[in-house]
Amino acid sequence: MSMILSASVIRVRDGLPLSASTDYEQSTGMQECRKYFKMLSRKLAQLPDRCTLKTGHYNINFISSLGVSYMMLCTENYPNVLAFSFLDELQKEFITTYNMMKTNTAVRPYCFIEFDNFIQRTKQRYNNPRSLSTKINLSDMQTEIKLRPPYQISMCELGSANGVTSAFSVDCKGAGKISSAHQRLEPATLSGIVGFILSLLCGALNLIRGFHAIESLLQCYLLVYYTGWRNVKSFLTFGLICLCNMYLYELRNLWQLFFHVTVGAFVTLQIWLRQAQGKAPDYDV
Repeated sequence: MSMILSASVIRVRDGLPLSASTDYEQSTGMQECRKYFKMLSRKLAQLPDRCTLKTGHYNINFISSLGVSYMMLCTENYPNVLAFSFLDELQKEFITTYNMMKTNTAVRPYCFIEFDNFIQRTKQRYNNPRSLSTKINLSDMQTEIKLRPPYQISMCELGSANGVTSAFSVDCKGAGKISSAHQRLEPATLSGIVGFILSLLCGALNLIRGFHAIESLLQCYLLVYYTGWRNVKSFLTFGLICLCNMYLYELRNLWQLFFHVTVGAFVTLQIWLRQAQGKAPDYDV
């Protein structure tokens, strides 16, 4: 029988559980899935905002938005469109009920446990699809999933829980970390946003004068996205900016040269300061 078994609300930056459904089933499969919940909660900051983990007879799906992740466990044959529609409802209700200040300043695990009432009601509705009153919205979710399917997490990416290596990850030992394409950077600061705008301005000024703007665009890219050897690339890009301005020495006055080089140095500093999000502390999810 296809059904939703449990759901949790977790803070992304540190894996703090904010709320969860009350589960009574204590089967071996459920106990194993709780380990996966714990492992995923530690890596939420490094994962895309919509993911699926297949664990044999069960699937774990989650979405993340505004620093909060909504995670659910269902049987392997439960429809994807219903699973992510269920998570979308949890997200909308949680955002409506609790403001970001409360979720960001929460210090105790399960401090919003009263949200379990809504989780249980919604879970009952979705476990009986014939009673759903939102069928008309499922077509939109189906289209969204087709256009942007959830990222499939492999067991290799999870590693081990509490020092006990998962049976699924033994064959994947040394397979590596989550790819840099899915690595998340720390939230952008005001100075980082200013640097991004100034870099775009320098690129626009170069284009207006008939020069290329590739070095400015590359700096913008490195400021927004995580890549391998990111700091080295930012240093080389700054060197390219300096060389280009030396080449344009006779076409620009000293103030213009100073502005472009200073912006380049400032953006390079912001790239170095905005690093990938670190590992979250271990909470007992």
